[in-house]
Formats: sequence, C-alpha cells, structure tokens
Amino acid sequence: MDKNKELEKKREESKLGGGLSRIEKQHSQGKLSARERIFLLLDEGSFQEIGALVSHRSTDFGLDKKKFPGDGVVTGYGYVHGRLVYVFSQDFTVFGGSLSESHASKICQVMDLALKNGAPLIGLNDSGGARIQEGVVSLAGYADIFYRNTRASGVIPQISVIMGPCAGGAVYSPALTDFVFMVEDTSFMFVTGPNVVKTVTHEEVSSEDLGGAMTHAEKSGVNHFTSPNDLECIRSVRDLVSYIPQNYSELPPQRENGNVFEENKLERIKGIVPDNSNLPYDIREVIDCVIDDDSFKEVQSDFAKNIVVGFCRIDGKSIGVIANQPTVLAGVLDIDSSRKGARFVRFCDSFNIPLLVFEDVPGFLPGTDQEWKGIISHGAKLLYAFSEATVPRVTIITRKAYGGAFDVMNSKNIGADMNFAWPTAEIAVMGAKGAAEIIFKREIAESENPEEKWKEKEAEYASKFSNPYRAAERGFIDEVIYPEETRSKVIASFKMLENKVDHLPQKKHGNIPM
Repeated sequence: MDKNKELEKKREESKLGGGLSRIEKQHSQGKLSARERIFLLLDEGSFQEIGALVSHRSTDFGLDKKKFPGDGVVTGYGYVHGRLVYVFSQDFTVFGGSLSESHASKICQVMDLALKNGAPLIGLNDSGGARIQEGVVSLAGYADIFYRNTRASGVIPQISVIMGPCAGGAVYSPALTDFVFMVEDTSFMFVTGPNVVKTVTHEEVSSEDLGGAMTHAEKSGVNHFTSPNDLECIRSVRDLVSYIPQNYSELPPQRENGNVFEENKLERIKGIVPDNSNLPYDIREVIDCVIDDDSFKEVQSDFAKNIVVGFCRIDGKSIGVIANQPTVLAGVLDIDSSRKGARFVRFCDSFNIPLLVFEDVPGFLPGTDQEWKGIISHGAKLLYAFSEATVPRVTIITRKAYGGAFDVMNSKNIGADMNFAWPTAEIAVMGAKGAAEIIFKREIAESENPEEKWKEKEAEYASKFSNPYRAAERGFIDEVIYPEETRSKVIASFKMLENKVDHLPQKKHGNIPM
C-alpha cells in the first residue's frame, strides 16, 4: 500500500471513533461527538491533535480484535480567545468512553503538558468509568489522573465538562478540578448507578434524580454550571475562560474595550435597600449597579441560594464577587453557603482574581440540623478561606453585619484591605430586638408594660449600635459612603491595590477545616 494512502486511511479511521452508526446514535440522543465538541470549544482551526493513532494493548475478552485508533479519547491543544488551552474529549462511541491504560496515558500526557506550559486544562467527559476488561490496569490509570489533578490544583485552572453518563472513577477526577459543567437530560454523575443503589440500599431512583445535572446543581453542589444542550454548555465554558488567567503566576485578562456602564444605575442603586431592615431585596440588583454591564457570570446559581458568587468585570478587570442574598433565609450563612463561598474564594485567591464582598448577613443559621451536621467546622471554611486570601479584598456592608458572621464576611480583622459601609448598615453583635431582650431583661420584666419597655430599649440599642458609625470610629470601616458612590470607590480601591503583595507564613500547607 502507498505510504501516503496508508496514513490517510489511519487518519480517517481515527476520526470515525466507534463508527458512523454510533456517532449517529449520539446525535439522536442530543449529544455531539467528541471531535465536534472540541471544534466548537476551540478557536476555529486551532486544534492540534496528539496521540490520534494510539490504541490499547489488551488481549483479554477478545479485546485484541476490537481496536480503535485513539482508544476512546481525543487529546491535544488549541486556543480559546487566542489563549492556549489543553483539552481531552472522551468518545462514548468507543467502549462507552471507558478508561483503559492507553486512554489514561493520553490524558496524562496533555495534563503534563498543561502543567509544564502553564495553561488551562479542559476535560470533556463522556465515560462509563474504568474499562472492566482491563481490571486493575484501568484503575491505576485513574489514579495517575487523580494524582495529576491534585498536583495541578492551584497551578493551572482545571475545568471539567460532563457531557454524558460518568460513573465511578469518571466522577472523581472532575471533583478534583475547579469547575464542573453539566448538560440537562444527557449528563449524569454518580459513584454507582441506580441498579447498584437498588441492590445495596433497596432504593428506587432514576438516573436523573440520582445524579442528573439539576440534582447536582441544587442538592449536592457538585455541578457549578448547567446548560440545556452541548452547544450552550461549550459556549459557557468559553465564556468562563475569558475571566480567568492562564496560571497562578499571571493576572486575569483585562477587557480594554466595551466596559459599558449605564449611568442611570447610580440613581437606581439608591432605592434598592428597603427602609424596613426586615424586608428582603435581591443582592443581584446591587451587584448589577456596580459592575460593568452584562458582565456577571454567576457560579452555582441553583445551590445554596442564600449566598451569591460569581465573576464579573469592573472597569474591564476580572473580579470575584461574594454576596449574601437577603431574599433567601434572610442571607444567613449555613453549611452549604459557607462551603460554596469558601471554595469560590480559594479559587479566586489561587489565580489572582481580586475579591469584592457585598455583606448583609444576620448571622449563622441556628438549629439542631445545622449543629449536628457541623456548621461550626463548615462555617470555619469560609473564615479560613478569607483569612488566607492574599489578593486585593474589598467589602461593602449594605445592611446587616451581625455577630461572628460580620467577622467571617471579609472583615478588616481577617485581612480585608478596604471596608465600606452604606448609611443603612447595622454593625452589631446581634439585632436590636434580641440584644434588648438580653441586656435589659430584668428592667423589661419589672416594667408595668413589658412589651412597651422592650420596644423602648430596642430603639435605644438600635440608635446606639445598629449603625455603621461606631465601627467607623474604631477603624473597622474605612468610610461610610452613599450607595451611588460604591462603583467609583470600588474602582479606586482596586486600582490602588493592583500591586498588592502579601505573604503567608512559611509552611508546608495549612490544615483547612475539611
């Protein structure tokens, strides 16, 4: 056979994966092929494939008669918005995307290259897990990947995109990465599938309820972004990449043009916080009135809704936002919101993304459920994350800042650089009503009209402590500002802090309350 024709034939075979009929089946299920996903993710014409002709070396169970070039995963590199990324895309048409020794070695190769060259790694996952015909060799392949995920953590951004059923080892690698994307109806993540669950625990559960996109978005928090289909999911990945740097030693990309801000927002922000401090308002409205127009990319929007986190741009610069949400549980901190906030803070700190905090928090959620499930240690995660963060950190207290939650939400005493408060801010150990009941308990009880006396003492406490001025007097607040001044103060603060250098004490690593 002509040498050129032989090469052409092998190339064509590698492009077909498990064959046209299986690719068509993918399409019929609303899924794209492994290569189609890569071509949509990367800038047009930028993909360079590595290991296209690699195949497995197994002979057991008739595998020697079933060989496919590429062995069920497409690997290589290319560019997103002109910036280098490494990518692998599992091919469900080849052995259900299962991981073999050769399959794993291809993924490990691009992971090593990504780490050496300081560029993000994006994994498009569509795998049934370990290739059972290969036994322990496949399991070792997963361990190789897990080890690299861990070594790369905090060095380069790692993004996992779940685009099919992923089980067993196929979910633990994504769990070690920074962000997980899932597709509604077609992507699943579970340690074991519904059949095994039924056998072991006798529970009847569907794949969707056990490990579908919305399950992991709303209940577990494993999923960070949810999309209706493959195309929208890949677009969302490209969008995320635009906010983050290549690696830990670089700054996030800055958008020089198009930093549009509607000036009428300066008027709108004045009336967002209600006069009655017990009434809710949507903190997203506040965020929208401070950041560049249409620049907010919320993370985990369906999980722990009492805290809002995400990326935005302010004056073209990428900023991480953490904000209490008064419309959900009055914005209290609980186990899930603390976990959510802490993980986001640590990502931003790892990759030099400044942090902007909007604070309106009445405290931590009380109750046996929270205490027994470890609110103390989980709440400490957020405290630890902020305390350890060395990036520029700015806090805006819009209303309530009560108790220990005031400390946790990026207070001056845990290393925040600039702290501002609106005139509506209430900075105190607790709300005026509860405080009055404790401080003036005897006086209220001995009064002829206890209810009236209680209200009187509540007003007395509120006038003395439920304001930002005591904190400003002691330097815990740098400035009390009008809401409409927030954007300009934030821009000026981050400009001032852009050369900030802060060093943690020398150590191997801290012991974060896991």
